[in-house]
Amino acid sequence: MKTINYLASIFIASNVMTITVAANEKVEQVFKNNCASCHGVQLQGAMASSLLDNQWISDGSDDSLTKAISNGIVDRGMPAFGHALSEETIRTLVVYIRETSYNADIAKIQTPTLSKQFKTNLHNVNTREVLSTSGIIWAMDFLPDGSLLYTLRHGELWLQSPKGIRTKVANTPDVWHRGQGGLLDVLPDPDYDKNGWIYLSYSKKTGKNASNKDIGITAIVRGKIKDGKWVEQQTLFEAPKQTHKNRGWHFGSRFAIDGPYLFFTNGDEGHQDDAQNLETQNGKVHRIYKDGRIPKDNPFYNQKGTLKTIWTYGNRNPQGLVIHPKTRQVWSTEHGPRGGDELNLITKGVNYGWPKVTYGMNYDGSPITQHTDLPGMELPVHQWTPSIAVAGMNFYTGKQFKNWQGDLFVGSLAKKQLHRLRIKNNRVIEDEIILKGLGRIRDVVTAPSGELFITINDRQSNQSKVVALSEVK
Repeated sequence: MKTINYLASIFIASNVMTITVAANEKVEQVFKNNCASCHGVQLQGAMASSLLDNQWISDGSDDSLTKAISNGIVDRGMPAFGHALSEETIRTLVVYIRETSYNADIAKIQTPTLSKQFKTNLHNVNTREVLSTSGIIWAMDFLPDGSLLYTLRHGELWLQSPKGIRTKVANTPDVWHRGQGGLLDVLPDPDYDKNGWIYLSYSKKTGKNASNKDIGITAIVRGKIKDGKWVEQQTLFEAPKQTHKNRGWHFGSRFAIDGPYLFFTNGDEGHQDDAQNLETQNGKVHRIYKDGRIPKDNPFYNQKGTLKTIWTYGNRNPQGLVIHPKTRQVWSTEHGPRGGDELNLITKGVNYGWPKVTYGMNYDGSPITQHTDLPGMELPVHQWTPSIAVAGMNFYTGKQFKNWQGDLFVGSLAKKQLHRLRIKNNRVIEDEIILKGLGRIRDVVTAPSGELFITINDRQSNQSKVVALSEVK
């Protein structure tokens, strides 16, 4: 059990304690004004102990930190801040401590070099480059013959044969490549050998708003590849016209297929309150049939005024979606704000809380809410604070890594990490960082060879790679 560093945000002079709090202060300034004199500007410790060494008096939980800041610790000389700081601001201080401590810890992890062996808890692993390209690879998956499909966000779909021959697929949809938008997920139908369908999601410009600014939506289509061309396209989902207001953010857009059903995610599009609104597509996981029809057993199908495709709501920006290979449960990774990335078990009709509850704060360090839990809202199975910027994920089902069978692999953008999660009874019992530092990991898939494929990209150079992880025997 961890032991606590107390958070003594005090200035001691002639036994006088001064607490400085200004309206609308960002968390960095709140800490500097009230905490740094005791704990150090970098949280490294000064008159009081370090907040970076994971040595705590109590259990080191978010709740114990919150109580220490709010109520003080009398026998340690720490004043109570509950009368001077709002609950929302105290929550941001907890996030800030977690964020800074995590960054200090992660800096100690060795960064593997491409094509060099490295060790994990359960396997020795080697990496090799499969392909390199200009642009941002957003998603990838395999066809039954071993060919690799991948999307480039600026609007291209590519196919690489098992022999390494690459072909750009012609006549794919025109995309709105703006902000986080473009050509996004790609998923072959599980029955591809029989029907040839491939599902695509992309951002589509649909008009202008009252300020004459371009707006768009997440569009869902399927089609086939014949003679190197995208053909027989069918539109499966476009949100009602009156809901179109996306300016280029939080498209979500991941697929999962279970039997006849296609699940897909739609981010809150930068309009966070819409995640709680059942009349909009924003901040939802949707379920339709693979041909675009809407199942009548969807949770809000018979509720007047709602969008009938909605399966769950209160989802900020789900960037990963996958079906468990045995239980057939739907799992999702979800971008939090600054802190509070989530792993969620997606259950029919459930409200996942955004933005009424979150473990994070705004990117500028200001509070969103003090609530991490409210009645009627589902808690995440697992959460990351600070945010690692979760992305695509995959349950490992290959034969190469025997000790990873059934583990969930999750990519990270901001932290440039690959996480291995072990789940038991719907709880995460292990979270291992397999590698870090190679690049922003956008997607993860199991290859037919049993290797684990990841996409990595570098935004500054606008270059991407597909990298294979293989076992070193």
